[in-house]
Amino acid sequence: MEITFEKVTHSYDVNSPVANLGLDDVSLKIQDKKFTAIVGQTGSGKSTLVRHINALLKPTSGTITVGKRVITPETNNKNLKPLRKDVGMVFQFPESQLFEETVEKDIMFGPMNFGATQEEAKAAAEEMIKLVGMDTDYLQKSPFDLSGGQMRRVAIAGVLASRPETIILDEPTAGLDPVGRREIMDLFKGLNEDGRTIILITHNMDDVADYADEMAVMNHGKLVGSGKPFDVFNNQTLLDNDWLTLPKSAQFAQDLAKKGFAFSKLPITVTQLASEIKQQVR
Repeated sequence: MEITFEKVTHSYDVNSPVANLGLDDVSLKIQDKKFTAIVGQTGSGKSTLVRHINALLKPTSGTITVGKRVITPETNNKNLKPLRKDVGMVFQFPESQLFEETVEKDIMFGPMNFGATQEEAKAAAEEMIKLVGMDTDYLQKSPFDLSGGQMRRVAIAGVLASRPETIILDEPTAGLDPVGRREIMDLFKGLNEDGRTIILITHNMDDVADYADEMAVMNHGKLVGSGKPFDVFNNQTLLDNDWLTLPKSAQFAQDLAKKGFAFSKLPITVTQLASEIKQQVR
């Protein structure tokens, strides 16, 4: 589903002395079946932005169009279940949302809440536990007897079990070791390649460079940059204003440039950096 923000403003604590803008006149198009990263410093409006996509927050002004569904300030909470089935959200530290006595029941909860039969939900639990890299033996275990990384995978399986078309990831690899982070990111990239729209909130610029097709940069509630990661990371205005930090490969390229290497554009991935160095050494 294509997602469009048109002049969206969101104010917290409207009509109070402490009112503040979470979003300020944001217009943005998130393309269908693409992997889009939303980045920015803490408090920049990233989470506020994505919570409008499934109407967890409503705009103070402007409109959000999600497929054929239009969300406006007047949108109420009736009939939002189809939207929230189509747009799944994996919150930061999603394992904190686990509550059932078994892994199977936790994964089954979402599908059954959206109308699946018990048999359909059981089948989904078995399929999704495998998809997140765990054996079906875990289904009968208590989620609270698992490691932190395993709990994270179970929580993700619970979101995927409802088969959302769009998956929003709010810092999904926070607290994971490098291997676990890569496995989780590879999982979502595979889902994207199978036709899902992925929206990633992250502070990890290497993940943006390695996985995203498009990115958007937020600062104090405003959209200050968007486009393909290679172009955005080479936008000097964003860097000069400290609205964006570089991936490690680009930072290393900057260090090499001080020692005589010449880059017309900063490489943003290890592969791009290695290719540039190889050509220059030759």
